[in-house]
Amino acid sequence: MIATGLVLTGVAALIHVYIFTMESLTWTSPRTRATFGTTPEAAEATREMAFNQGFYNLFLAILVAIGTVLVAVGQQGVGAALVLAGAGSMVAAGLVLLVSSPGKARAALVQLTAPALGVALLVVGLLV
Repeated sequence: MIATGLVLTGVAALIHVYIFTMESLTWTSPRTRATFGTTPEAAEATREMAFNQGFYNLFLAILVAIGTVLVAVGQQGVGAALVLAGAGSMVAAGLVLLVSSPGKARAALVQLTAPALGVALLVVGLLV
């Protein structure tokens, strides 16, 4: 179960790297604006905020990646703690989006499903 949990949290990390790319690198591009439903003017006005927010997503992905490597090399306690902190934060952020912006439920579910399943499987695997 630990391996499956790590695979799912790894998928979540990749999703968050993609979100980082959109928010921090391509925020004003037509494709990213279409994804987030923003106008060129709104994208330009929120560019700094999105740039910063994208790095939060990247840092969560990095936590999960480092934690996964540590678990793989036998440092299960520290590695699991990092994975759970990173992926748990992804779940919490997805829940905040779901509650604060119900119209963005699909995006929230994309953001939180893989890490939630990964966290659950990782915890069960650690307890068994």
